[in-house]
Amino acid sequence: MRAGTKERHALSMEFRPPVTAPGLGAYLAPGPMSFTDFVSSHAPHLLPTPAAAPAASGAAAGGLDVPHGTTIVALTFRDGVVIAGDRRATSGNVIAQRDIEKIFITDSYSAVGIAGSAGVALQMIRLYSADLEHYEKLEGVSLSFDGKANKLAQSVAANLGAAMQGFVVVPLFVGYDPEAGGGRIVNYDATGGRYDEHLGYNAVGSGSVFAKSALKKTYDPNADQAAAIRTALAALYDAADDDTATGLPDLTRGLYPTVVSITGAEGAAKRPTSEIEAIVRDIVAERTQSPSTGTAEA
Repeated sequence: MRAGTKERHALSMEFRPPVTAPGLGAYLAPGPMSFTDFVSSHAPHLLPTPAAAPAASGAAAGGLDVPHGTTIVALTFRDGVVIAGDRRATSGNVIAQRDIEKIFITDSYSAVGIAGSAGVALQMIRLYSADLEHYEKLEGVSLSFDGKANKLAQSVAANLGAAMQGFVVVPLFVGYDPEAGGGRIVNYDATGGRYDEHLGYNAVGSGSVFAKSALKKTYDPNADQAAAIRTALAALYDAADDDTATGLPDLTRGLYPTVVSITGAEGAAKRPTSEIEAIVRDIVAERTQSPSTGTAEA
């Protein structure tokens, strides 16, 4: 290296300004592995659900017509687990959105489906995903399946104040558990109670009763991935057929349910629209009947 280059390098190193940012010292200091706990301590106003959220003028916030999302179904299969959700959000008796996403991949081997107040749920899942990523960066390994499920339970419990005012969020958590060697499903109540699903299938949302009835008859724990996806989509179709808050596949607009599969080999993967469209069109054709004869049309 020439002398001039050495001098310029020394000057650039000598006068380089220190890295500063609000909260950087607190972030780098040893502390809890939870990103949510860190934000609660240093910037609680950034959290989606403040500790105290009293209703204005004593009125229940539940009277607000905020968008709600339904329905979510999940089922395990031979190699993992599938979770699917329709695309409709409702606000009272009005369709608020026709193409809302309710299924979110939260890390390489887990996903969450949301039912309830859409805005609160979206904020909760974004923060939850950041929590999982934060832990993995600090520890160098991801949380265990039970650790992820418990962390989500804490997020739901933190929303209890808002839930009592009508902003209820009910997630459905799924993932591949390497220790168990298969897919697992966990559902929650509005207080943060965690319940492992041992039947191999579950559903949440306003159309869940119809979806569960369909899954009860068609669920096969030894099915392959393609068959499991078809079963999930058929259950959503049954739910939408009887529940006005659950959207049927919209072939005119090209809007189809969101489906995520999780296996040990592939991890979490959102299924392509072309794959879902082919299955949905097959289901619709199978159930299309002539109004006069009641038989399937050719």
